[in-house]
Amino acid sequence: MNRFQDRKILITGATSGIGKATAERLAREGASLLLTGHSPDHIEATRQALPDAKVIANDAAKIEAIDDLVAAAKDFAPDGLDGVFLNAGYGSFRDLSEIDPGHIEKHFDIDLRAPILQAKALEPLVKDGGKMLLIGSGTVGGNRPDTLVYSAMKAGIRQAARSFASEYASRGICVNVVTPGLTDTGFHTRGGMGEEEQKQYKNKVAGMVPLGRIGEPEDVAGVACFLLSDDANYVTGAELRVDGGLTML
Repeated sequence: MNRFQDRKILITGATSGIGKATAERLAREGASLLLTGHSPDHIEATRQALPDAKVIANDAAKIEAIDDLVAAAKDFAPDGLDGVFLNAGYGSFRDLSEIDPGHIEKHFDIDLRAPILQAKALEPLVKDGGKMLLIGSGTVGGNRPDTLVYSAMKAGIRQAARSFASEYASRGICVNVVTPGLTDTGFHTRGGMGEEEQKQYKNKVAGMVPLGRIGEPEDVAGVACFLLSDDANYVTGAELRVDGGLTML
């Protein structure tokens, strides 16, 4: 199946985890890809794994990186992008007593400010009828004290996607959110969670998931690709949860 043949798609945070799995799936289905990452090692590994993709360093935490991203996108797709997946993110979980301004600012810079400003800056480059996808979190709506800051930012993403969906509807651009539950990536390692703590946490959550396991990056990638495809041409302002039923209502 080549749903993305001759399609040009940009993915941020695409050199590991969900972003990389989505890039690999899109490549198999014919897409041309512009991918961003932050870690030099991950960037090089992605270039080796996806030699036909254009992989660039771009730090979502830096405001000036948005201009660089736009310039790279114009060079990559002078006739316009068919899809954008704003996937880059950061999460570090702390109890209320440990929250300080720096903790809030880092989450805000990467998880909320970056995708909002990226979506605004990239919209003129997206073709009429194109797709824009943001990434949410299954922690939104829960009551865990240690996810207060991260969940607040992701709640903002849910609202931002709805506002963008309304704003861009006149151009036929569909804007949606894919919301993973706990997924087996390096996300928690980057947030400072130790190996043993992660093991206990993942085992605990797996026991709560109706399907009996935590997610794999490929589980989320499949739904992300659906939302980036023509199969989702009449889906906008939606949030699709990929969590094995953990947060079902």
